[in-house]
Amino acid sequence: MAITGILLAAGRGRRFDATGKQHKLLAALPDGQTVAGASARALRSALPQVIAVVAEDGPLARVLAQHGCAVTVCADAGSGMAASLTHALRRAPGDASGWVIALADMPHVQALTVARLAEAVEAGADIAVPVYRGQRGNPVAFSAHHAARLLDLTGDQGARALLRTWPVLEVDTNDPGILRDIDYPEDLAASAFIQRGEDADHPGAEQS
Repeated sequence: MAITGILLAAGRGRRFDATGKQHKLLAALPDGQTVAGASARALRSALPQVIAVVAEDGPLARVLAQHGCAVTVCADAGSGMAASLTHALRRAPGDASGWVIALADMPHVQALTVARLAEAVEAGADIAVPVYRGQRGNPVAFSAHHAARLLDLTGDQGARALLRTWPVLEVDTNDPGILRDIDYPEDLAASAFIQRGEDADHPGAEQS
């Protein structure tokens, strides 16, 4: 039984471009990768299977497929993050021992971080979160013990409620990428510092 990656890529990203003309997940980082492509690459480097959830079949779906993700379209993704998450869980292998749930607008997460979260679940943790300088970030790993609770989620809160009510193993990392998402065009410029291994001021991303 293996840990499966889930990449949530169905958000609209209105803060990035209110007109909706430019999809933030297809925007280019300073190294030329797309935001979604870099996020998918970290998961695929660490896990044998990654399910990516998109809102529609189009350019984003093709990019994620090219990076080795099993892409699935969630028709009701607009109702909130929980819809995308439960959609992916229902399409994950039934014998999966757990899942690492990642956000596609967090392209700086290191593959090593993903691997350590998966290892924590395989070693017996029911929930594992990465921590950088005392701050929790994403992605978050869950064991199959929480399958029913995850499938019961609704709305746009994702799995954060479970982190408040169930034991969580904190995995210390040297990975600032767990706190850094792409919300605005200026975040792409800040990515240059992160890709060079430097720190940059940026608000922490909300957890899954």
